Amino acid sequence: MTLPGGADDRAESPGDDPSVDAREIADAVERLTNLWALAAQEAPVRLSPHQLRALRALETTPTVNLTGLAARMDIGVPTASRLCDRLEAAGMLERALHPHNRRELQLRLTGQGRRVLRDVARRRVQALAGVLTTMAPAERSALIRGLKAFFSTQCEASFQPPRAP
Repeated sequence: MTLPGGADDRAESPGDDPSVDAREIADAVERLTNLWALAAQEAPVRLSPHQLRALRALETTPTVNLTGLAARMDIGVPTASRLCDRLEAAGMLERALHPHNRRELQLRLTGQGRRVLRDVARRRVQALAGVLTTMAPAERSALIRGLKAFFSTQCEASFQPPRAP
C-alpha cells in the first residue's frame, strides 16, 4: 500500500485514477477496522459493535430518547429498543423519565457504561500506538496530515456516493 509521504510516493498527474487510491484506502480502512474491533473485544466486558456505537451515541448526546438514538444510529426504533434492553440489563444504561415530558424516557449512560467506554477507548489507542511505533516519524506525520486533509475535504464537500451503472 502506498501512503502519502512515503518513499514510493507517485507524482500527481492529471491522468491519475482516484479509484486506484480509493481501493488502497479501502484496504487500509478494512485493516484498521479489524484492529479496532479486536482491541474492543479484548475488553473484560465484550460488547458488539452496535452496542459500542449506542454507548458512544449516549455519551455524546446525554439526554437522547429512544427515537433520537435510533435516528443517530440509523436503525429502527424496535431494534434500538432491544439494544437498550440488553444494555440496561448489563448495567450500561438507564432509562429515566424526562423532567418536562412524563410520556418520554431519556436514555443515560451509567457509571459502568462510562467505564466500559473508557476501557475500550484505552485499548484501541494502545492497539493503534503499537502499530504507529513501528512507523517512522515522517510516515506518522504524513498519515496524520493525509487524514486531516481527507476529513477537512469531506466536511467541506457535499459528498454524494457515485451511482452504480
